[in-house]
Amino acid sequence: MQKRIYYHDTDCGGVVYYANYLKFLEEARTEFMEDRGILMKNLIDRGEFFVVARQEVDYKAPAHYADTLTVDTIVSESSAVKVIFSHEIRNQHGRICVVAKTTLVYVDKNLKPKIMPEHVRKGLISK
Repeated sequence: MQKRIYYHDTDCGGVVYYANYLKFLEEARTEFMEDRGILMKNLIDRGEFFVVARQEVDYKAPAHYADTLTVDTIVSESSAVKVIFSHEIRNQHGRICVVAKTTLVYVDKNLKPKIMPEHVRKGLISK
């Protein structure tokens, strides 16, 4: 996923505010899933969805106002109820800014872990 950095993404020094990377990771995961036919809206309509159970972020280098970032996202591990995404965020010069890992758990409307539908599990590891 490509992400252009706007002024509102930065702190007063023109550096991307650290918490905004979490939004970038969320957007990248959504794009990843939608590219594989997993639509969050459809899951939510069924009363099922993913929740973040763990987030790891290593900040390697700052990104700045007007940069264009590339967020690479892969599934590094999955089971019947959880999926772990690994992310790398690079600037337009190829410099790594962030390395992250996000653990999602599939839950029902009561936030109880639930086995993912087969099309979701297959979609996460295909392509």
